[in-house]
Amino acid sequence: MEIKATKNGDALEVALSGRLDTNTSPDLEGYLRENLEGVASLAIDLADTQYVSSAGLRVFLFAHKELAKVGSGLTLRHPNEYIADVLDATGFTEILTVEQ
Repeated sequence: MEIKATKNGDALEVALSGRLDTNTSPDLEGYLRENLEGVASLAIDLADTQYVSSAGLRVFLFAHKELAKVGSGLTLRHPNEYIADVLDATGFTEILTVEQ
């Protein structure tokens, strides 16, 4: 998995490519732990992400909870059909903003 990030003021956009799974989710979580301070909004672009496992979903939940502390939330952008189905089946579409 590759992580590309762009910060604009207090907004952070992270673009992921590859698979977000048990092996790669610690990389994303570590990146977010180091870079969420001072962030008021976070968007994760999943356009180039092929797969998200339960470990990846846990990282999304972690980021959402951290942002909720400052009155914000996480936006997931451009999930493929498989990832969108996983987000819907697990109820993540009820707590996160998902943009096609």
